[in-house]
Amino acid sequence: MMGYFGGMGFGMGLFGGFFMLIFWFAIIALVIVAVRALYPNDRRGEHEMALDLLQRRFAAGEISQAEFEQARRTLG
Repeated sequence: MMGYFGGMGFGMGLFGGFFMLIFWFAIIALVIVAVRALYPNDRRGEHEMALDLLQRRFAAGEISQAEFEQARRTLG
């Protein structure tokens, strides 16, 4: 007599369910990796961003060297 799941038995059904769970986990992980690759997150802190902006303003000649040094000391 054939058992459950077309003769495979109950154990094979659980085994297949486990692989289905692994399959969906892999699909979800792949989607997360793809979204992170398409939309990178800028992980720099506010201090680094402020210092970059200050350096760009100094390089463009918008502020003097004294203003640059004072603002850099203020930022820490």
